[in-house]
Amino acid sequence: MSLRIGYAAGGYDLFHVGHLNILRRAKSHCDVLVAGVVSDEMLREVKGVDPVVPTEERAEIVRSVRFVDDVYIERVPDKMDAWRNVGFTHFFKGDDWRGTEKGRRLEEQFAPVGVTIIYFPYTVHTSSTRLRRSLEILNGGGLAMSSTQASYA
Repeated sequence: MSLRIGYAAGGYDLFHVGHLNILRRAKSHCDVLVAGVVSDEMLREVKGVDPVVPTEERAEIVRSVRFVDDVYIERVPDKMDAWRNVGFTHFFKGDDWRGTEKGRRLEEQFAPVGVTIIYFPYTVHTSSTRLRRSLEILNGGGLAMSSTQASYA
């Protein structure tokens, strides 16, 4: 039996239970789990999002999760680049990608090199996008923090 190397890529900004769930599930399907942390520059370029937590801090948070064996920082959008550098055999993604154009492209891209794509349930009730929107509403709603609150934030 060959070594199953899993790869779970994400922004992992505003780390939440959905992130934890995908990493936990991914680890149960492989021997070694590498988490791909998308860099600040890539989040801006690909998703049009300014991360709240900088790349290196997000990588350190993810690296500290017990299910994660290693972290790879993605600096280019090509997942094949990550595959060439990491050598994973399994790629894990939320099932919000299943059946989409992005998901089909991913499957087509990895089929020739034998990478298995495994989809996990997407945590609908908690996402970085929803957390970010909530923060924007709070900030836009005139809720200013005192200097004492800001020092603890």
